[in-house]
Amino acid sequence: MPGGYGIATSETGRLSWTWVAQRLAAARSYWVVTTRADGRPHAMPVWGVWLGEAVLFSTDPTSLKGRNLAARSDVVVHLDSGDEVVIIEGRAERLSEGDLPADFVDAYDAKYSERLDTSNPAFGFYRVRPERVLAWREVDFPTSATRFIL
Repeated sequence: MPGGYGIATSETGRLSWTWVAQRLAAARSYWVVTTRADGRPHAMPVWGVWLGEAVLFSTDPTSLKGRNLAARSDVVVHLDSGDEVVIIEGRAERLSEGDLPADFVDAYDAKYSERLDTSNPAFGFYRVRPERVLAWREVDFPTSATRFIL
């Protein structure tokens, strides 16, 4: 972040990975930001789960989001809250039915009370493993501003 923000240089007040993972696991929606062919951003909320240190979600591969991901896998995923912020930068990896973690469908069903049919071709399944994560609490920003590079 810019130097003028006053970001702390010590570890005091910074957020833990556990704090980040708890918010990712508890989130109802994840905002997925992809890039259109002309370079413009495209943001859409999805349901998904935090599982195995990654965000897993589905979208129709023929949707704009799905087409964007097929062409450019770089993605930003962030949560709804502007008060407890978690922003993930990474690459979306399309998963085949056989590549999905065994507990994905159960975790999704437990969270949303909806059982996904992983054999349905209308569902494309994606995994985003964080490469960089930005997180902070607005109440004690900038002290809590934390960056993880994974």
